[in-house]
Amino acid sequence: VRDRRDRDALTVEVGASGNGGDFAFAPPAVVVSAGTTVEWNWTGRGNPHNVEALPAEQLGRSDYEFTSGEAVGGSGVKYTRTLDAAGVALYHCEPHLAVGMKGAIAVE
Repeated sequence: VRDRRDRDALTVEVGASGNGGDFAFAPPAVVVSAGTTVEWNWTGRGNPHNVEALPAEQLGRSDYEFTSGEAVGGSGVKYTRTLDAAGVALYHCEPHLAVGMKGAIAVE
């Protein structure tokens, strides 16, 4: 788990190496301060991807609910969300959930 509580912003790669291909988030687990803006950036590898925090589809409890929409391919795609309350955001890539493309952000 990476500690990024001292920063106002965090960038997460979407399509990083992992899970038998380019099916990971990097970093996969992070702690941030409330009010941190998170930007997920597509690498262009392992496409298509999306970012979803949908509590009904998670294997654990997520305090946040959000989605970047339908899975898309390409590099330079971005999705941004400000995490402004203490809790845990558990998220995944819907097309690659079965291979383990999941991430977590703890917000303090």
